Amino acid sequence: MSKILIVEDDISIQALLHDFIQEAGHSVVLAADGVEALAKYSEQTFDLVLLDIMLPKLTGLEVCQQL
Repeated sequence: MSKILIVEDDISIQALLHDFIQEAGHSVVLAADGVEALAKYSEQTFDLVLLDIMLPKLTGLEVCQQL
């Protein structure tokens, strides 16, 4: 089972991705903005990060540079 961080500010897209990926047997952690994503990334290890580019607080590109 992979652990996946989904970074998406649109709640409906976030829920869709969460349900689909969890049903496939993976563990999912959600973040709604760039700051929250970096905080969760620093606390846990992930096998994959699904990162939206247009995010509040920090853009997806800024988050990617910091990861």
